[in-house]
Amino acid sequence: MDYIKNIDLNKDLQIETLQDLVSIKSVVSDPVTTREGELFPFGEGVQDAFACFLKKAKELGFETKNIDNYGGHVDFGQGTETVGILGHLDVVPEGEGWSFAPYSAAVSDGYIYGRGTLDDKGPMVAALYAMKALKDAGYEPAKKVRLIVGLDEETEWKGMEYYFARQPMPDYGFTPDADFPALNGEKGMMVFEIARKLPKQSGGLTLRSLSGGSATNMVAEKARAVVNSDSSETYSQIKELAAAFRTERGFKVNTKGVGKSLEITVEGKSAHGAYPQAGVNAISVMMEFLGNLNFSSDELNVFFDFYRRYIGFDVNGKNLGCGFEDAQSGKLTLNVGLVHYDKGSITLNINVRYPVTVTEEQVYEGILPTLNEYDMGLIKVSGKPSVYMAPDSPMIKTLVGIYQKHTGDTESKPIVIGGGTYAKAAKNIIAFGGIFPGDEDRMHQKDERISIDRFMTMTKIYAEAIYQLTQEDFTFTEEE
Repeated sequence: MDYIKNIDLNKDLQIETLQDLVSIKSVVSDPVTTREGELFPFGEGVQDAFACFLKKAKELGFETKNIDNYGGHVDFGQGTETVGILGHLDVVPEGEGWSFAPYSAAVSDGYIYGRGTLDDKGPMVAALYAMKALKDAGYEPAKKVRLIVGLDEETEWKGMEYYFARQPMPDYGFTPDADFPALNGEKGMMVFEIARKLPKQSGGLTLRSLSGGSATNMVAEKARAVVNSDSSETYSQIKELAAAFRTERGFKVNTKGVGKSLEITVEGKSAHGAYPQAGVNAISVMMEFLGNLNFSSDELNVFFDFYRRYIGFDVNGKNLGCGFEDAQSGKLTLNVGLVHYDKGSITLNINVRYPVTVTEEQVYEGILPTLNEYDMGLIKVSGKPSVYMAPDSPMIKTLVGIYQKHTGDTESKPIVIGGGTYAKAAKNIIAFGGIFPGDEDRMHQKDERISIDRFMTMTKIYAEAIYQLTQEDFTFTEEE
């Protein structure tokens, strides 16, 4: 049975399917109810991508199921056990500065460009066509294969929670939403807000508005503040300080008069929130800059002082009291993804990825003394525990062996990452692909792209993974 050759035969159709999906802007938005009373819980764009994917799967001959537009699945084969493949169709906001329109799915120099090509539409399409290759070859798996379609992985995971409240969890499987050769662990994830109410400002230099970032799990690329003063000399001093920041520190800080106010903008470098060290956080630059100004509100000055002393450019949480690390997964990472000030209240939205041997409670215990000292409010938004599987477990060894067979790469080893995938949504799931070692990771960044050659290799890897994991003699136990 040569199912691998079927992947090459369907190459053009597979690329077309991905282009169709990428052309749909599936950023989660407010719920929509149609005239017929049907609810689209994650907005029209996500719904359109979901409908497109299920339609493609049906056209390929698979059974599909839609669970009230919160998620769904594509089934292949029968069996008392289920091998799950969990992925998602929603994407993070596109941002700016693309070489090609972010939803054009343009092809150039062997790459398909567009938001979602890597995260996670490309790998989901690869998994779908891996299933098709096996089906077309006449393969009858000893266990059911279920490709589970998530719709709000980049935000709150409500869709997967809703789905699993109504559908059984798979017995084991993988999510094609991270790195090869395999992930044997993921740090725990938590999102919280630090907030403080501020008294009304009057006289002197005042802050009218402050905003920055586009998503909690992205390093903020831009930040904007508007300040007000009756003194032209104050504005001149701020402009001089901005020039010094550009010259001496290399930060992209600019000022511009807006009516009687002064606008301050900062441009940083975006990166995935799990790897804040790879970016330049525009929020942190902005807070550093504003902390050098003398606002009429002492409380506002204290807030900026707090940020500069206990957060600043420290992406490992050491200054804030949560600088944990372990041998299995390395250091904790901390990313300030959003800031907002309006009508007397300032809020920071923070994403933390903590080591696999640490708990969420330990992180909160570490930061609370400092927050209490500065009278900061803490709002817990969400949390997902860590995932860990021994590198020598049968599951990890099987998947790594498949990767090695199709790439010849025997040097790369299983890793633990800070990113959070649907491995946290169900038991016995690990992340497997789709970024190859050494390749540039443009997830959550401008000019996201997938190599067509890698796209096809990924599909072959997933086809063999499905084949091996659905053999009668493959077993997975909790003890692994």
